[in-house]
Amino acid sequence: TTQNRVPSGVWVRFPPLVLNQINEDIMKKNMGILDRIIRTALALIVGVLYFNGTLVGTLGIVLLVFATIFLLTSFISFCPLYTVFGIRTCPAEK
Repeated sequence: TTQNRVPSGVWVRFPPLVLNQINEDIMKKNMGILDRIIRTALALIVGVLYFNGTLVGTLGIVLLVFATIFLLTSFISFCPLYTVFGIRTCPAEK
């Protein structure tokens, strides 16, 4: 079982199955393979440009942050903004 600390100082136990179900409902895959490839490629390009000195200053840092977010969302196949706007680029589950 997993323990979570609540503000009142009481330990609450949640069965792992419940937590897994909550996780699956919140973070269902919503990115297709082409979307993931494009995001990864863009992130790698921005990373190379930043670290070889082509992208500098505030713009370079901002783009590097976006590149990191693109990489993370690509690895987990989930984009929170897609959920907000109801976008889904992966094939429907059978």
